[in-house]
This record gives sequence, C-alpha cells and structure tokens, in this order.
Amino acid sequence: MDTKEIRKHFSKMNDMQQKAVFHTEGPLLILAGAGSGKTTVLVNRIAYILQCGLCKPWEILAITFTNKAASELKERICRSVPEGGADIWASTFHSTCARILRRFGDRIGYGSHFTIYDTDDQRRLMKDILKELNVDEKMLPHRKVLAAISSAKDEMKTPEQMKAESSFDVRQQTIAKAYGIYQKKLKDANAMDFDDMLLNTVVLFEENKDVLELYQRQFKYIMVDEYQDTNRVQYRFVSLLAGGYGNICVVGDDDQSIYKFRGATIENILSFEDTFKSSSVIRLEQNYRSTKNILAAANDVIQNNKQRKGKTLWTQNEEGDKITLHTAYGEREEAKFIADTILEEVAKGASFSDFAILYRMNAQSNAVEQALARAGVPHRIIGGHRFYDREEIKDMTAYLQVINNPDDSLRLSRIINKPKRGIGDTTVGKALDIGAGIGESLFEVIGHASDFPELSRASKKLMDFHSLISGFIEAANNDDVSLGELYNLILEHTDYKNYLKAEKENADERIENIDELLSNINTFEKDYEDEASLSAFLEEISLQTDIDNYDSSADCAVMMTLHSSKGLEFPTVFLIGMEEGIFPSIAALMSGEELDEEHRLAYVGITRAKKKLYLTCTKSRMLFGSTQHNKLSRFVEEISENYLERTGVTKAFGSADMGASSAAKIGIGTAPKTAYNPYGVKKQAASATAASSGNSYKVGDRVRHKVFGIGLVIKAEPMGKDTMMEISFDSVGTKTLMANFSKMEKL
Repeated sequence: MDTKEIRKHFSKMNDMQQKAVFHTEGPLLILAGAGSGKTTVLVNRIAYILQCGLCKPWEILAITFTNKAASELKERICRSVPEGGADIWASTFHSTCARILRRFGDRIGYGSHFTIYDTDDQRRLMKDILKELNVDEKMLPHRKVLAAISSAKDEMKTPEQMKAESSFDVRQQTIAKAYGIYQKKLKDANAMDFDDMLLNTVVLFEENKDVLELYQRQFKYIMVDEYQDTNRVQYRFVSLLAGGYGNICVVGDDDQSIYKFRGATIENILSFEDTFKSSSVIRLEQNYRSTKNILAAANDVIQNNKQRKGKTLWTQNEEGDKITLHTAYGEREEAKFIADTILEEVAKGASFSDFAILYRMNAQSNAVEQALARAGVPHRIIGGHRFYDREEIKDMTAYLQVINNPDDSLRLSRIINKPKRGIGDTTVGKALDIGAGIGESLFEVIGHASDFPELSRASKKLMDFHSLISGFIEAANNDDVSLGELYNLILEHTDYKNYLKAEKENADERIENIDELLSNINTFEKDYEDEASLSAFLEEISLQTDIDNYDSSADCAVMMTLHSSKGLEFPTVFLIGMEEGIFPSIAALMSGEELDEEHRLAYVGITRAKKKLYLTCTKSRMLFGSTQHNKLSRFVEEISENYLERTGVTKAFGSADMGASSAAKIGIGTAPKTAYNPYGVKKQAASATAASSGNSYKVGDRVRHKVFGIGLVIKAEPMGKDTMMEISFDSVGTKTLMANFSKMEKL
C-alpha cells in the first residue's frame, strides 16, 4: 500500500491534525490546545509511521507524564496497530529511565535491583540526617532541605557545586552538607529518589558514550507529551537521545504550564524553535470538548499573559449555557450550593460522576466534603490518602523491597520490629552505627550480630530475623514461586494479620487493605505474565500517582486541586474560592511570573468543563483560623459579562448589605478593570499598620518571631484588615507572613 492510500485512513481528522500526523521527519512542535485531540494525533502519528514502514515498533519512544496516560496511549496504539504495537516504548520519563538504569546502572555504581525511595522514605532519611548534624528541625525543616536538594538536582548541581555556591551562607552550607550525606546514604542502600532516576540517566549517557549511542540508534522517532511540564533534566535527556536521528516531536501547550513548583520550566517549550534548528510548528486550536461560552471565557483569561506562543481555541460545539458566577455569604453556604446543585441535576437525569469540584488549595475542601456528606452525595477526593501510603501497605511493601534489595537499610529498619520481635530502636541504632563504621549494610551486620559485643544481648533475635528474610529471598529467587505465593509466605511467617488485630485500631479495614494488595499483585502477574518480576512490581507501585487510580466509571462526584485536574474532563465543573488571595494565591500577587502561572492554572480549570461551568466566591471566608473578606478574583473580572450569569448574593461584591463603611474597612468591592488593585484597597505607604496585632510595621523594622528568630521587614503590603510582610530572618532566610497572626515582637 502506497503512502497516498495509507493517508486515506486518516481522513476523519481535521486538517491541522492530519498535518501533524503526516509530518514525520525532523523536529516538530505541536501546540495542542485543551481538548484539541492531542492523544488522537499521537496515536495516529505512531500508526502512520509504522504503516509506512519507516521503523520497527521498538524504535519509537513515546514519553508521557502519567502512567494513566501511558497506558491509554499504548492501549490505543495496540488497537490501531495490532501487529507489534505492544513493542513500542510508551511510558513516563521515570519508567523509561528506570528501564535504562536497570540495564546499565552498574556503569554508575548501582545494582539492577535498586530501590526507588518515595516521599515518605525521603523524609525519614532526611530527618535522621538532620539529627546526625544536630540541626534543629524548627530552624531548618527537613521538607525545606529536600525541596532545596530537588531543585539542585533539577539544575543538575552536585552537593559539591551547591557547597561552592553557598559562600558564607550558613544555612545553604548546611543544606549542601545534608545533600552530600543524603546521596551517600542512598548510594549505600542501592537506592534512588525520583529526581535521581532522571539525573542518573543523564549522567549515564554523558559518561558512557557507547550507551548513549546505543539508544540514539534504537530510537528513530521520539515523541514527548506535555512538553510544557518538562524540567531541565528531562530536557537534557530528550536532547541527548534526539542527537541521533533528530526526529523529535514534542506535544504541549504553553498555556497549560502549571508545574513550576515541581521544577518545570516553560522556557523549554517557548524556546523549542531556537533549540532545535529547522523545526516546524503546528497549532491544534479546534476544541472538541467544551461549549463556545466556556472557551470564550478561557480565551479571555489566558490572553492576559504576555509570555506565550499565542493561539485561540475555537469549537463547532453549541454555544451552551452561560457560566454561572455564584456569590455566597460564607464557605458553608458555598458548599451547600454545590451539594444542592448536584442533587438537583441528578434528579433531572445527570450522574454523580458528571461533577467535579476544583480548588486552589486542599484547605478549601473541608467545607465542601462535609456538605456533600450531609447531602448524601457520593464523592471521592483525588489526592487524598494514597493506597500505597497507608501504614500497613508500606509495611508489607517494605518486606518486598528488602527481599528485592537487602541493602535497603531504611526499609529494613521499618520492618525489623514489625510485628514486635523485641528489637528496639537503640539496638537498631547500634547496628546502623556498626554498619557505617565498617562499610556494610544493616542486613549484613544483623546476619553477624554475634560478632559484635554491642549487639550481644539482641544477637539471637537479630540473627533470627536475618534468617527469616534470607528465607524469603530464597523463595523469591525460586522460579516456581509466584509473587502472590511469596506475599502469602510473608503474611504467614510474620503473622502480620494477627499483629494488626492485636495492635491496631480499624484492624478489619487494615486487613482488607492487606488483602487488596494481594489482589493488585495477582492482577500485575496476570497482566505482565513472564515479565512479572518482583522488581518490576515494586517499580510500578513506586511510580504510581493517585490520579493513575482515578476511575471515571465510578458514579461519584470528585474533588481535587486544580493541579490534579490536568488532563481530565467533566460535564460539569465547579471552580470554588474565586477570590483574590485564594485564587490567585497570596504568593502570586507578589510576582509577575507567579501570576502568569496562576492565569494558566485558571485556564486549565475552566477548560476541564464540557457543558457547564460554575465559578463560586464568598463575601467572607473562614480559612486557616481567621475570617477573610476577599475581593473577587481578577480571573472572574477578566471574563466578559456576555458569558456570565450571576446568582446568589447578587449585589455588588462586598457592598450594600454589609454597609458601605464596613465594605470600605475590609477593602472589598468591584473595581474597574482599568485600575485593578490586587489588594482591594488603595495602596498605603510602606508603614502599613496591623491594627489588631497592636503593632505597626514598616520597611526597615527589626522584629522577633517565636520560631524564626530575629529579622528585618523588607516589604509591607496592606491586605484587607491585615498586612502581608516579607521578612528577612537572620537564621532562616526570607518568609512571607501575615502580621495579625505571626505574633511578632517589634524590636
């Protein structure tokens, strides 16, 4: 079949989609607007390449950002190309890197059974390190240290480089020292965190030209989805691989770049044409998801950003309902409106699963969750307590991790006395110290516990535990023992279920979770058959996110943050808390770049809706223990009145029924768009007062905070009845605080 005949199979696609599918050679940027069918384009582009015989299936690398997206992509490819579709490399960045590192990790000092540390493992390890360094957690929280390390890895900086750049900054020097110890402990445990998996693959390529050239020769066509969310390391990884054939196609939308806090850099997509010379750009602007009114609102909001490639979504869908802007008195009334609306629509024939409630921060979810529960609306919170984060599940997976990688001392420490075996923390600490002194893992030390006088009292218990784990390792290495059988052996020989019954509340629920894990293992073995190894299972669960488990067929409303909603769509969407200081966030009001990202986040939220969009706000809101009177969000103000209908408290936002003087005091009211003031009040001099705190603060004041110590006020902005201040503290750096609730002493 010639190319002309093959192209007839793609005639149902629109002109720009076809253009993207048929453009196979050289660098290509596909700017795919929300709901424009980018997955369809990716699938058909791969099918077209294979049908034209341009390469073998395993010579295509397709990278996505979630396991869910990767699974969907592979499933659709297999339907389009039954012969060989399963051989395509379609996976996330982390899964792709893990596959490469399992094969060549020994080149940079890692065994093929390396462990992947999740967030909880990282925190436990860093807490131990900060204790070793005698660092006060209040002065330098472990989360801050881990965030700094993650940022350093995104920028491909080593501990030594971080130390060199810290100059005389004691705080940064401490972080650099902790970074070095952290990396050593990971390496000793044959473990990596999520950032390491990306960075180590780049290091592997840069230090081993033969490995890089092997994969450059293999991947004739490289495709990357959600390119606007890539960070510097991911950009480097893709650039290195594309150095072979140069056939790199990236799909993304600069207007949906919302993960800067995770290290994503929008510059990757904005500068694609400069980076990859002779590249082409194709825009997908026809939206198949939303109504005309919803798209018009989205375009109104995003056009306020200047740093963008530029495109305008359009649709042949119906005009649809206007967007409802509902103003409630408070957050409970806001939540009740949402619950009542859902029940009314379900009574008319809608399904509960048609509805999504999206919010800027998790703290907003409480009132809505309570209202839905009271109204009997079935619902699920995405991003809540992940199945694999539950204590009993982490215990059982820790057993599996240690069996797979006995050098993993962190996981071994977790289970050495679970169930109780009379092995206390003091004994474990001594064993870890011995291991550090002689360069051996905890597992090796406890296997020879009788050789160390410090462990003499607990030596039998330690060696018995070593024998137990060794027996599990032997079973795992037996080809006749399935993963499910291995799991049952662990349950049987540890008596873990009886431990739960004796020690834990909600034992029945925890045991159900333990049984559910067995179901997951059995499903994994069924899906992967001969490739269902223990290390592969552990890798899959460690790279899972809560969104990967989202079941769109379950008949319940969903609640999630705006960030979690990316890539999803719903017939009806509620965007709640549309108020200045909430959405956009307080932090964004202080920075042009941050505000641009908030605009993109609003654009993402609006374009999740297919048929109906509700925007809600309140006249007063209890949040973080204080009552706030916020101005209407600028994102609502930016939407033309032609697309809005107002319900609820329909008087001007923050006026009339509260009394003019009251409204003036709290700084709310509808301001003209031409003179938009993000704080809702006229700007005062820098000597803004925080009346209820009994102090007035101005730039240059020295203050003492009970946790952060002594600092200098470098910025003070009035915000309603309070003052938002930036303070440079001597010991912990710059913090943004609200004066009324910071309980500071002016010096």
